Amino acid sequence: MNLLEVANLESAYGPVKAVRGVSLAVPEGRIATVLGPNGAGKTTLLKTLSGIIDPKRGSVRFGEQDITGRDPSHIVRMGLVQVPEGREVFPLLSVRDNLLMGAYTRTDRDGVARDLEVVQGYFPILRERATQDAGLLSGGQQQMLAIARALMAAPKMILLDEPSLGLSPKLTQEIFDIVLRINRERGTTLLIVEQNAHLALGVADLGFILENGRIVVEGACAVLRERADIQEFYLGLQHDAGARGERRWKRKKSWQ
Repeated sequence: MNLLEVANLESAYGPVKAVRGVSLAVPEGRIATVLGPNGAGKTTLLKTLSGIIDPKRGSVRFGEQDITGRDPSHIVRMGLVQVPEGREVFPLLSVRDNLLMGAYTRTDRDGVARDLEVVQGYFPILRERATQDAGLLSGGQQQMLAIARALMAAPKMILLDEPSLGLSPKLTQEIFDIVLRINRERGTTLLIVEQNAHLALGVADLGFILENGRIVVEGACAVLRERADIQEFYLGLQHDAGARGERRWKRKKSWQ
């Protein structure tokens, strides 16, 4: 069963189309990733799904409901939550208060208290720094806080935008390990936009490659990792010059 279904979605900034007829589906309980160069429309896609940007055309279904163009707070209440690029924590609030802000739509106080313990179990540093202002955390700790804050909304699905941005390889690996643990232990569905194709294709089940606002390749990540064009253009593996030229031609023809 697909938890998220997107059909012919278009979004724009004024006259500039950033997302052009995107269609994709993410099954419940799975991890999907969206890869692509800077400016491909990845962040715009996530913002459209979460209601921050109104689509010009197309539809978004979440579960059994059409959420196209709905208010972001309504979408959060339905269980679809975005972790934005750049974390966007509340720097002058404590770590604990940032976490509680993630639960602002909830009325089950006992459930919120239980989830607070759970997310601090995933990210022990947040328990240690609970009374510290969030703005004093390191970049990696702020990324942990942003993900934990999203979990406090008790989401069915998380949209995770560039979780490795500005982080060391060690911290990036730690973040992805926790993301995988969240998926396995809680069954949370994830759609991850990421520049680190190695990690993204390693952790995700499904992959979508976005170029110029359009999905040009999609499939199981295990299959995508074996494609020569994906290896060269996204994983940095080198091949001989003649083969490279032939693949570029084939890539252009097959992705148009």
